[in-house]
Amino acid sequence: MNNQSFIDSTLNVIQAEYEKQIQLLTHRITICAGTGCVANGSLKVFDAFRTQLNQRQLLVSLILKDEQRSTYLSKSGCQGFCQIGPLITIDPGNIFYTAVSENDVDEIIEKTILKGEFVDRLLYKDAFTGQRCTCAHDITFYKKQQRFVLEKCGKINPDDIREYIYHEGYRAAAKACQELSDIEICSFILESGLRGRGGGGFPTGLKWELTRKQVSDNKFIICNGDEGDPGAFMDRSVMEGNPHGVIEGIIIASKAIGAQEGYVYVRAEYPLAVRRMKKAVEDARKLGILGQHILGSDHSFDLIVMEGAGAFVCGEETALIASIEGNRGIPSPKPPFPAESGLSGKPTLINNVETFAAIPLIFNCGLEFYNALGSEKSKGTKTFALTGHVVNTGLIEVPFGTTLRHIINDIAGGVTNEDGSVSIDALKAVQIGGPSGGCLTHEHLDMPLDFDSLKSIGAMVGSGGLVVMNQSTCMVSMARFFMQFTQNESCGKCVLCREGTRQMLELLDDIVSGQATPRTLLIMEELAVAIQKGSLCGLGKTAPNPVLSMMKQFREEYEEHVIHKHCPTGQCVALVPLKIDPDMCKGCSACLHVCPVNAISGSKGKPYQIDINLCIKCRACIPICKFKAIKGA
Repeated sequence: MNNQSFIDSTLNVIQAEYEKQIQLLTHRITICAGTGCVANGSLKVFDAFRTQLNQRQLLVSLILKDEQRSTYLSKSGCQGFCQIGPLITIDPGNIFYTAVSENDVDEIIEKTILKGEFVDRLLYKDAFTGQRCTCAHDITFYKKQQRFVLEKCGKINPDDIREYIYHEGYRAAAKACQELSDIEICSFILESGLRGRGGGGFPTGLKWELTRKQVSDNKFIICNGDEGDPGAFMDRSVMEGNPHGVIEGIIIASKAIGAQEGYVYVRAEYPLAVRRMKKAVEDARKLGILGQHILGSDHSFDLIVMEGAGAFVCGEETALIASIEGNRGIPSPKPPFPAESGLSGKPTLINNVETFAAIPLIFNCGLEFYNALGSEKSKGTKTFALTGHVVNTGLIEVPFGTTLRHIINDIAGGVTNEDGSVSIDALKAVQIGGPSGGCLTHEHLDMPLDFDSLKSIGAMVGSGGLVVMNQSTCMVSMARFFMQFTQNESCGKCVLCREGTRQMLELLDDIVSGQATPRTLLIMEELAVAIQKGSLCGLGKTAPNPVLSMMKQFREEYEEHVIHKHCPTGQCVALVPLKIDPDMCKGCSACLHVCPVNAISGSKGKPYQIDINLCIKCRACIPICKFKAIKGA
């Protein structure tokens, strides 16, 4: 069977049948079933719709069938605006409802499905315009993005391969497998300028070409879905929302390098992504899209979805390979690189989920369109998990070169103060790239976010985490949080990583507990440089980045902790000055007797006082006070 025969006999047939079934629908109700909305109860909303539509004797379809007119009730992957879920979309009209509960279902059916009216209170009120938005594309949060990789996530049913095919799915893979040579595919991807989205930003086409050139009786492909950064959920959402897009990208790569086998490595903490990826692989195999002579070509390739144990270090490619081989996930020295000797000693190509998902889209849209996206050396778009002190949090996608100001002001809706007000002046810092990244401040608001610009200031794109912090954030405590994470996740193979991160964490403990001296900062900086230079893998080499970056940007705050034993934000409990509330103190003198430095004075029967110049903040007085009169200032 040639390429056109497969397209005519399979893809075109499915597309035509699906189109016919869509024409029979009276309505389509799409309920977000990404992890965030599921946690907020979207599956209960789904069940409520199914029950109440049936009770009203309205024909409802959970699977599209070419039979009779009905309402199609379907699930989608993550729609991005996680904080206002559960989200549902109703067609015709592309009506977008937010924060829907099972108690709202009856009213939605009555007003929207039966009468064509809006449930106004469920429409999103735009924080920028103050207007109620009937459609998602009217909301500023969405309008200011450019959703490329995420375009189908939240729209299509991830469990229905037919809908992916209906939207031109697997045609790029069919063309690559039947019409293009391995050299042509690698050249195309190299010309596109696509760089790896896993954090390193290595040119994807070059990595493919290096693997293609290796001579071997077998080659492997690994899709790295072991996303472990705190607050990062980009790859998870892509696998949950558009698993076939990832598979199609992997198929194209398999033809480019001559691979016959592949693995999708997903951490076990992503059960929904695992289930949807496995179903997508099974469905693709049934249609001849995976297996022997795929897509009507001479090329054979198959995939296995494998669950990882959740070790952060397994995001490093050599540790990932060790885990797939059944060994402990620890890194190995490079060279040789996986492209030369990877899984089972064979040439192995490793890219992350977002990279593979972009491949078929680039083939479909063409080089001219894709090269117009992004900046000169960082082409295309990047997904970010946007969290922290902003009005709008969620999953976003913007072209490389977009400024931090645009993301924070125009998409996130501004920085929130502790009193609930919103102002860009409330911004203190943005941590980009998670525990491997760096710290951005006001001076970086108009800097284009791309691989090279961030690298020039000691930061990195990383996997795509963006944590926005307002003025109430203690930067020392934040650095300690990231250091504790990387220290816990160190595999222990390198002495500098295993012991160095532990020592850095202890030094940060000294700072937040008031035990540090000015020499502590010098030792920490020297130790950080040693860890960067001497660690074997990327985890150790980048572990000190948040600490060094925050020390550079907020040196005065570190010195305030160390020299004056004071936390300006009041977040470090041991450094918060204590005081006795005179209205609550009964003058029992219990605190007087436990103070080891005689910092408490006064007369029995009258309110006592604490001399903050003498107080060492040991806090021994707090639990002894039965009247809870002693508090942090």
